[in-house]
Amino acid sequence: MRNIFFVCFTVLGLVIFQLGVYGQKTAGQLTKSPASQSEELSPDYKTIKATAWNDSTLATGVVWKHYHFSTLFASNQFVNVLDINLSVAEIAIDIPHVTEGFIKTSQAALDNGATAAINGSYFNTTAGGSTVFFRKNGIIVKNTEEGFTHYRENGAFAITRENSPAIIKRPSSGWESADSETILSSGPLLIYGNEIIEQEQTAFNLNRHPRTAIGITANNHIIAVVVDGRNAQSQGMNIEELSILMKALGCVEALNMDGGGSSTMWINNKGVVNHPSDNKLFDNEGERGVATIITFKGNYHK
Repeated sequence: MRNIFFVCFTVLGLVIFQLGVYGQKTAGQLTKSPASQSEELSPDYKTIKATAWNDSTLATGVVWKHYHFSTLFASNQFVNVLDINLSVAEIAIDIPHVTEGFIKTSQAALDNGATAAINGSYFNTTAGGSTVFFRKNGIIVKNTEEGFTHYRENGAFAITRENSPAIIKRPSSGWESADSETILSSGPLLIYGNEIIEQEQTAFNLNRHPRTAIGITANNHIIAVVVDGRNAQSQGMNIEELSILMKALGCVEALNMDGGGSSTMWINNKGVVNHPSDNKLFDNEGERGVATIITFKGNYHK
């Protein structure tokens, strides 16, 4: 009888031990942290995180950094980044624009006394003016043109009634129902709620192009990015690659803006710092006229 009790007790102990081990493994699989999920996105995620960027402080709360990658996404990539600290009260953001014709990012930035600027959203390449929803300071400048590709205006860079920049989703009832005072729609949305968004399998999303993107981090910074493309020295990114870049730069929300030959970053006292592709040369001279520009202005260091 004593032997039977001993055998039963031993078997029960082994069962409990195995259940405990299984439970630990199962719990580990189900409770991966967001950080570990991010690291598994791509080996390139780790490359971006570890990059020793060339950086310069342009003004209080405004940092410009850039790097020429040779193996990012198995390609050459020239990337410019603006890091805007929204906790700095002196930061001013504006969206200068034209309703017809074109204006270059550099000219709009100079006219606005900006510290730095990037190109904005989509426009009519023949007549000029925006082709997507744009409201500024409560006044609708443009409604999205009929037939415009839906995923290219499914998000927006917005400034709320509390004067806080944000990346927002297109409401199901349309952009006019959105509450923000200023809304410049664009797309596709890249990251929302700290999750990379699965995209439609279209040429626009799958092919590499010069890209412009803007995002918000968890610690209240704007990240504005321009990736050069259409050149052997910088091949450009597809939308998935751009999403990984923005995630690695710390964005919890991010939005693709107009890209291609429009992609431009301008810095005060330096001029255009990327390599716009319109002239098909890898220089700073191929800037294209656009319809909307996002400018950032801060207090300069003395």
